[in-house]
Amino acid sequence: MPEFRERLHPSPWLHLVALLALPASMLVLAPVSLPAGVATGVVLSGGLIVLLWALAPVIEIAGGALKAGRARIPIHLLGSVEVTRGEEARQARGPGLDARAWLLLRGDVDPVVRIEVADADDPTPYWLISSRRPEELALAITSGAPAQEHP
Repeated sequence: MPEFRERLHPSPWLHLVALLALPASMLVLAPVSLPAGVATGVVLSGGLIVLLWALAPVIEIAGGALKAGRARIPIHLLGSVEVTRGEEARQARGPGLDARAWLLLRGDVDPVVRIEVADADDPTPYWLISSRRPEELALAITSGAPAQEHP
């Protein structure tokens, strides 16, 4: 059973954008057949919404590993964890971003969790993950990691 699981579902405004396929297809197909335009719009809008939900990435901590989207890393290879919001999160996603970092970002999710990679053989310095429950994610990572030895 996972210790933490979050699916980054699309925000409501993305559903509204997907619904714009209805009037667009009606406009394009109206000269041919209005019912065909409506039917095509309903199928396109519905298909877009299903795709948005089906392709939403999952963040999960289970079996001693952090999985974010398609990526996976063992918890014992992770270092410090930092939660940022607002201006700090914007800075972390933009000007302060290291090009070598691994990213799972969503534009409609403000908080981000910065997770240091403690593996010396890994060229990725940290993971930056959008999360709607960043404190829970950070707690799950730190409670699942073994205690760090201090010199």
